[in-house]
Amino acid sequence: MHTVPEPLRNHLITKSRNPVDLLNAATRLFGGSITTSPLTGLCSGDHELRGVAAHDFALGYFASPLDVRVASAEGRGSYFVNIGVSGTISATRSSLRATLDKATAGVVNPGDTQELRPLRAHRTRFLVLRIDTALVEQEFTALTGHPPVSTVRFDFALDLAETKGRAVRLLVRSLLEQLDSGDPLFRRTELQRSQLRSIVTALLLAQPHSHTAELRDGPPPSHPRSLRAALAFIEANLTEHISLSLIAQAAHCSPRTISSAFHDRLGLSPLSYVRNLRLDRIREDILASTDPVGTIAYRWGIRHLGRFASQYRNRFAELPSATAARRSEVTG
Repeated sequence: MHTVPEPLRNHLITKSRNPVDLLNAATRLFGGSITTSPLTGLCSGDHELRGVAAHDFALGYFASPLDVRVASAEGRGSYFVNIGVSGTISATRSSLRATLDKATAGVVNPGDTQELRPLRAHRTRFLVLRIDTALVEQEFTALTGHPPVSTVRFDFALDLAETKGRAVRLLVRSLLEQLDSGDPLFRRTELQRSQLRSIVTALLLAQPHSHTAELRDGPPPSHPRSLRAALAFIEANLTEHISLSLIAQAAHCSPRTISSAFHDRLGLSPLSYVRNLRLDRIREDILASTDPVGTIAYRWGIRHLGRFASQYRNRFAELPSATAARRSEVTG
């Protein structure tokens, strides 16, 4: 992959001859979403990592001869895209194997363990993009009109030379150029997130995955009027108590009819939609403010904090307190 010279040159995290420094720095960069261990001992050589992190993504540039096993940390959901800059890497994901270079990337799903072995130890450079699971689900929902009924699982090897794969490569290159430009405008979370959403959309459209068939029919049809009314009501009253009967009343139809509309068009019940939307807004507020988690939850209509914590963990693979602990990564 041809990128700007010395990618992330102003974002050095570690440069050391001690591989332990590299492993520890990688764990920090990716927010504790991975655990790392050497495959064949701690080899000598130069180990360098540069990177940028936000709450729903991180991008790292690795230069190291170290053979490494990378496992997903328990309870943390992230996708990883590994893209070669120079040299080649022998990579495995479970029983799958691929040789990663400028023309072939590797996509790793939540919960997967990967092994990376540089084949040209002193010339191997590669990029690793971490993407939060929630962001993939949001972009899938935007494309289909409903959230995935199960985790999206991508095929392993991504052909960057093929037409669709080139789009992913160009968008990642654009993100790198923005991060390296030094322009304060590109430090804004809104611009970075917009670019990342484009990358995720391109990945969903370019790389085969477990829900590819749902994307083949083009954009979703417009929602019926009753469902649009229900969605507008939920949006306007999300901080208040919302029941199925109130949603049905706003939609001018029976609870059974509106429930069927939600299941048919969005793939979940009206109250599940309310819960997920509240959790999304709460997560955004936790990351964007210094208010206590309980205060934010109550503000969005949550009355049972214990149940809320469990629902939050089920949706985002971490407790609200863990999200709050990473606020400094986003605002710092």
